[in-house]
Amino acid sequence: MEIHTLVLFAIASLSINLIPGPDVIYIVSNTMRGKASAGTQAALGLGVGYIFHTLAAVFGLSALILSSAYAFLAVKFLGAIYLLYLGISSLLNFIRGKSKMNLPEQESDAPANVFRQGVIVSVLNPKVAMFFLSFLPQFVDTSSASASYQLLVLGLLFCTLATCCNAAYALLGNWVVQSAKAPAFSRVMEGASGFLLIGLAARIAVSQSRV
Repeated sequence: MEIHTLVLFAIASLSINLIPGPDVIYIVSNTMRGKASAGTQAALGLGVGYIFHTLAAVFGLSALILSSAYAFLAVKFLGAIYLLYLGISSLLNFIRGKSKMNLPEQESDAPANVFRQGVIVSVLNPKVAMFFLSFLPQFVDTSSASASYQLLVLGLLFCTLATCCNAAYALLGNWVVQSAKAPAFSRVMEGASGFLLIGLAARIAVSQSRV
């Protein structure tokens, strides 16, 4: 796997994970209930769930590569369309000035077993599974004999970056919700990530077997 592929993958992963979405709202909600420790537990729980989805995607996509290169190519381009959709949605939110960080009032007590709850929330989320199945293939060189290894490395790298971003949101939870600059921060992240995702989808559309 080439260095430029890993760098591009890391940039794309960070751009996706920095968008304040449902996972961030879940983490910040727990932070507001039980301070940063609860938010960190929620972030780690979600991270374990990401690993579950990574392994499921690796085994499923590896089997698909072995059975049909054309089927894998179809999954790859459908994934590119999905990334394009995410990018356009982010840009529309940026243009409209919408923020995903409007949280309901939180109870004062943190829920018990936040870590376990985070694992369950992540594992049972079908959108996470769909994301891994659509995102990871975009960076795999199917002409290489180590496609399964590439999927595993990329998946674990994504899990690491996602968990780090989520943990950062847990530490900054109070600021994210209470600061007057939070909506502007969220909007900038939406816009920047939208451009990156659309660019990635376009690059995939004109590429052959690899990014």
